[in-house]
Amino acid sequence: MSHPVLVVLFFLIQATALFAEEPKVEVFAAAPYDRHIIYQALVFFWVGIIGLIIIITMKLREIKRIQNMGIDKEEKDAPFLD
Repeated sequence: MSHPVLVVLFFLIQATALFAEEPKVEVFAAAPYDRHIIYQALVFFWVGIIGLIIIITMKLREIKRIQNMGIDKEEKDAPFLD
């Protein structure tokens, strides 16, 4: 092959690589104030998730305690409160 054909082929390969490159998009805002709001929202989100997990474990422990005490079972000779 001649030298100009190799140069054109090289430029075509480089051009296809430019189309395959991902665009550079900023994930977080550039302003410090906006970045602070994003981090604050993330903190609130994770605190809420951890809080929900704690509440669920407390409720599950309470259910287990009630089941161990046998309070959830009905007594057959219990009087009616009419």
